[in-house]
Amino acid sequence: MNIGEVAKRSGLTSKTIRYYEDIGFITPCRSDNGYRDFDDRDLHRLAFIGRARSLGFTIENCRALLELYADQQRASADVKRVAQENLREIDAKIAGLQDMRSTLSQLIGACAGDERPDCPILKDLDRSSTN
Repeated sequence: MNIGEVAKRSGLTSKTIRYYEDIGFITPCRSDNGYRDFDDRDLHRLAFIGRARSLGFTIENCRALLELYADQQRASADVKRVAQENLREIDAKIAGLQDMRSTLSQLIGACAGDERPDCPILKDLDRSSTN
């Protein structure tokens, strides 16, 4: 399979596939003309990584999950540990977004939004840049 077909079937972009090759996730064969020649194993790995990334796993976590997937003697506790770490990171991001939303909502509520130049939003942004 060429990179276009693998991109279509895996749901990843060609650029992403090239990146995953660069960091060692896949090693497609090369044809005589130098083009990448992907096999079903490459496609499976790419789909696996794509799904993991869609769930927020980092590149490092994906590498760990691929190693665990390949290890038939793995303990499911090791897989669960990686997933729990990812969930903690997602929860922290959600909390950060909720804090940002709350602050922005308060600033919007404090702004009259009229023709006067006074704006609490800009005052807050200015205050934050000098701390």
